[in-house]
Amino acid sequence: MSYKGILGMNARNLKYIRPNNLKSKVQIVDDKYATKELLKKHGIPVPLFYGVVGSVREFENFNFNKLPQNFVIKPNRGFGGGGILVLKGKEKKEIFQKRKIEKRKWLDSDSNEFTFEMLKSHILDIIDGKFSLSNQPDTALIERKVVADKELLSLCGKGVPDIRVVVFNNVPVMAMLRLPTIRSGGRANLFQGALGVGVDIASGEATAVVVKTPRRQLIDTHPDTGKEIIGFVVPFWEEILKIAVESQLVTGLGFLGVDIVVDRKQGPVVLELNARPGLEIQTANLEGMQRRLERVKGLDIKTVEKGIRVGQELFGGDIERRVEDVSGKEVVGIIEEVTLLNASGNKKIKELAKIDTGAESTSIDLQFAEKKLGFKEVVKTTNRLMEETEEEDPVKLKKILKRKLAKEDSLIEEFAVVRSSHGITVRPCVKVVFYLAGKKKTALANLKDRAGLKYQLIIGKRDLRNFLVDPGKKPKKVAEKP
Repeated sequence: MSYKGILGMNARNLKYIRPNNLKSKVQIVDDKYATKELLKKHGIPVPLFYGVVGSVREFENFNFNKLPQNFVIKPNRGFGGGGILVLKGKEKKEIFQKRKIEKRKWLDSDSNEFTFEMLKSHILDIIDGKFSLSNQPDTALIERKVVADKELLSLCGKGVPDIRVVVFNNVPVMAMLRLPTIRSGGRANLFQGALGVGVDIASGEATAVVVKTPRRQLIDTHPDTGKEIIGFVVPFWEEILKIAVESQLVTGLGFLGVDIVVDRKQGPVVLELNARPGLEIQTANLEGMQRRLERVKGLDIKTVEKGIRVGQELFGGDIERRVEDVSGKEVVGIIEEVTLLNASGNKKIKELAKIDTGAESTSIDLQFAEKKLGFKEVVKTTNRLMEETEEEDPVKLKKILKRKLAKEDSLIEEFAVVRSSHGITVRPCVKVVFYLAGKKKTALANLKDRAGLKYQLIIGKRDLRNFLVDPGKKPKKVAEKP
């Protein structure tokens, strides 16, 4: 990592926070409840609130019976993650809900048991100011427990990953994904052992991974799951950037850290705003922030769309996006992960495909189509029709099969009859829906025996319109072989 352009704490405070963050607006952001009410008012998604307890009287009158099985308690003016308690019911929902509130038990993020008395004690500690910025009396916020997005959870195995986006002058200048670990107790806290993952502003792709404890080092895979992190693309990336810039616009702060989580049901939601964002994000990105801040300082950015576009153009490390913007075409490599829908359209199957501009049409391995995509009937029908036909002339054979196919209730669209040195081969052709580089395509694919070949799926040039092929581009993910 180059130390040029590194932003230090003093420079952050003097050059960017003090001139751009008015004290009155900082006070709002320091108040989590006021912040979330402001964001909700402007249509920015936040986790659902179950209750607010700001005094002993409110505590005594609070109906704890209305709380669901899983929830989060946090101090309104807390800092550094102190006082945040993530609870889930210890028993199955049906059993849990039948118990009186005094008999209910929960587990925290470290799987420690929590009783109702312990829960009340924690809330009173928050009200007494134990976790507040200045040890002043505080308010306890009770909100919905976020359920981590499946893609993100697959990387770390436990906890809720979050995304920090630093926004300056309405431009997203740097981003980081924080992945919990066993060492961090399932918390996305770098100082407790979570991973800091640098994220490319343009694409949302993970570019570097840093861990601080037990010693600072660069890694490629998650220490608990073994999953490859470099190249992972953060889901809902464009929406995350939009939410981050919108949050800055509604708060009026010029320099802001926006913490976002991707919930399994709600999608991206704002977890917290920070008027004094930490600087570890630079380590995760292997780059200093100061140069980026200076590049957007003074720019006239009045809309969310322009802010995102400027950030992606200036700080996107991937040249592909610029090529795509100019040409209007997606850039793909010669090997790409493709998501296919099965014959019924109710299941997704991921598979590596060879992008072959030398092949006219898309081709799928016969056994893969039969076993994984649900085209078993197609194979049976093809075999039966061939047994009933003795014609050897390719042209006549194709006409005969076409007439017979018209009488069949089959997924077969047509037959391709190919003559080679090995004789005549008949290939059934079926409609297949797949996603390549995020774009939906419907292809007429022929099914053929590809046993012994490395790739069970070939995407031909007929289905590569609006794509540019870069032979040097590597696949971002590796599909599991069936």
